[in-house]
Amino acid sequence: MPRIVRFHELGQPDVLKLEELPLVAPGEAEVRIKVEAIGLNRAEVVFRKGQYIETPTLPSQLGYEAAGIIDSVGTGVTGFKVGDRVSSIPSFSMVDYGVYGESAILPVTAVAHYPDKLSASEGAAIWMQYITAYGALIEYGKMKKDDVVLITAASSSVGLAAIQLTKATGGLAIATTRGADKKSFLLDAGADHVIVTDEENIAERVMEITSGAGANLTFDPVGGPALLDLADAAAKGATIYQYGALSPEPTPFPLFPALVKGLTIRGYTLFEITQSPELCERAREYVFNLLESGDLKPIIDEQRFSLDEIVEAHRFMETNKQKGKIVVTV
Repeated sequence: MPRIVRFHELGQPDVLKLEELPLVAPGEAEVRIKVEAIGLNRAEVVFRKGQYIETPTLPSQLGYEAAGIIDSVGTGVTGFKVGDRVSSIPSFSMVDYGVYGESAILPVTAVAHYPDKLSASEGAAIWMQYITAYGALIEYGKMKKDDVVLITAASSSVGLAAIQLTKATGGLAIATTRGADKKSFLLDAGADHVIVTDEENIAERVMEITSGAGANLTFDPVGGPALLDLADAAAKGATIYQYGALSPEPTPFPLFPALVKGLTIRGYTLFEITQSPELCERAREYVFNLLESGDLKPIIDEQRFSLDEIVEAHRFMETNKQKGKIVVTV
């Protein structure tokens, strides 16, 4: 029987348990994959705690991203067959599906082939990060050459994806990080400038870098009081994409900067893209092509974990020390 990660109560990482469960056959329009690697995401941490946009039904599976081999297909499945290398696109509810384990059932609409040159670990580290960044910056933000893009929490997998997409488009990537220890890493990852927020004022540095023009697009998963600084750093007519709420503090609306500059402050999640067949296909093709060309390259944290170490992997994610995607091998 395959081992599956589940939790029977909400809480800290140690609520995650590896359990042997019967092998399940895929239903209509579903596939089953033999999992080789799992990519971890912040959403799974807050889901485990009961603080996500949906509430777990206990006992609950979890997990959005995995790569593996299809070993069974349900009725009505086309375009995929047993033996295909695939990875999962986060377009489903974790209340209904999860990928933490040796075997995972997924709707066929939530799997995709990935470039042959990528490893399974890399395949498990692409769709969440690149589609999240793609949706805000490309699909909605219409990023163009020479745009200035301010990317906060930039050492996360999504932040690194945003840096790569900005550079592939010809924009100027300004990354932020709280501590100086990640500055050289972010510069090596492609950022044109790095602002260390524990030591520097975001708005002052952005205005210095841009000769007073400000950032055309801002991509922020934090929220909280720092939104006021992001508004001060924005250009006239800019858009701030708020795709997360990592800050535990309330998020004040920057009324006067918004009025003076005509700012758009927009809430956004990747589900706007992945749950629309048309938008998801456009995103998948865009990302796939840039992965093939080498313009995009998933960055995986050097700290690796096995499935037996899933609790330790979640603990590590909560330290915020990772540089890129945390991957668990199965």
